[in-house]
Amino acid sequence: MSDVSDLTERTDETVPAPEALRPLRYAGVFALLFLFGTETFLVSPLLPTIADSIGSTEAAAASTVTAYVLVYAVCAPFLGLLSDRFGRRRTLLAGGLLFVLSNAAAALSTDLTLLVLSRALAGLAAAAAGPAIWAHIAETAPDAVRGRALGLGMALFSTGQVVGVPLGGLLAGAAGWRAAFWALAAGTLAALLLLARQVAAPAAAGAPAGGGGGGAVRAILGGWRDPALRRALLVNTVFNAANLGAYTFLGAVLDRRFGFSVQALGLVGVLVGAGSVAGSLLGGRLNDRNRGTGRTELPLLAFWGLLLAAGVALAAAAPGIPLSLLGVLLWFTASGAFVTDQQTLAGTVAPAHRATSSAWLTSTMYAGTGLGAWAVGAFSDVVRGTLLVGTGLALVAAAGAWLVTRNLRQQAADRG
Repeated sequence: MSDVSDLTERTDETVPAPEALRPLRYAGVFALLFLFGTETFLVSPLLPTIADSIGSTEAAAASTVTAYVLVYAVCAPFLGLLSDRFGRRRTLLAGGLLFVLSNAAAALSTDLTLLVLSRALAGLAAAAAGPAIWAHIAETAPDAVRGRALGLGMALFSTGQVVGVPLGGLLAGAAGWRAAFWALAAGTLAALLLLARQVAAPAAAGAPAGGGGGGAVRAILGGWRDPALRRALLVNTVFNAANLGAYTFLGAVLDRRFGFSVQALGLVGVLVGAGSVAGSLLGGRLNDRNRGTGRTELPLLAFWGLLLAAGVALAAAAPGIPLSLLGVLLWFTASGAFVTDQQTLAGTVAPAHRATSSAWLTSTMYAGTGLGAWAVGAFSDVVRGTLLVGTGLALVAAAGAWLVTRNLRQQAADRG
């Protein structure tokens, strides 16, 4: 009897309980990711109303979107350094408070200049807090569920991007366009109150306060000096030239091929969001399963590039609406999973540069989007341009991703 008791006691001591993902632990940062995603396209349905309200044209009002995206893309690597050096909590709270103030300023804007400046400040705020969020998740989530934690965060960000358009239209219809920005400010403030209780102070979190050392410029470029991250960032640029560059013209492609109405294109947006969410969650789960076997080389990274190529090809060339829409679903499943893989890589390969590396992922994503959109737009036939540029660059990205995976596998073998 005592032998059985002893055996039970030893088993309890030597077999640890499986680590579990506790989403509520990240409720504050997850809420902030959702709000950042919502902000991205919130203005789109409001452009006519905003233009009439401030005495501007729709084309000029659209510069508010450009201001947000451009400031985020340019400033994120520099602000990621602040998070790496001064801690996640301080950067998150500062960025979040600036996000509250920028949306309040947008709601109070009376002319285009003030509105553009407020949107630029919102981009600055998101550029500060966004990389800090990904770094915080990567360094605090248990290793066995890190992929799922990052995937859930990406799924919520994608969900925010999808619901931003209908939510903005709904709020504008019910209470005017300014209500949408007041809602974002209030939601962000609530998220910050929760985040302040959940994110530990720098000393407790163990954040690398010194960053990479060797000066600010050297620290900002730290991710590019790591061979694995450098290859991953280059692949990220090419992948998103195919992914988001081609997506810029997806509405035009479906209109040219099938005569889709505005309402039908809105439903396609729901399909885009569903694919992104499914891919993010799937990518995170598969990452965790892979690490559970002792492998760290992201073996599916190239597969997502191939799946993207197949999805774009189906969307742009498949006969009939069902196959084309299946292509859209595959396209954005690949997109969500690839981004989750990349965030996992940025959060684990170079711990001293987590936030900065995550910021570079966003900057290279926007750079790739611009290059891809320019390349597709160079074709007189956008359907042909989307097919050739989207599938061609996706295949190039798949080849580059295979090299990244091979390099990571070799590094793991050398360490072993």
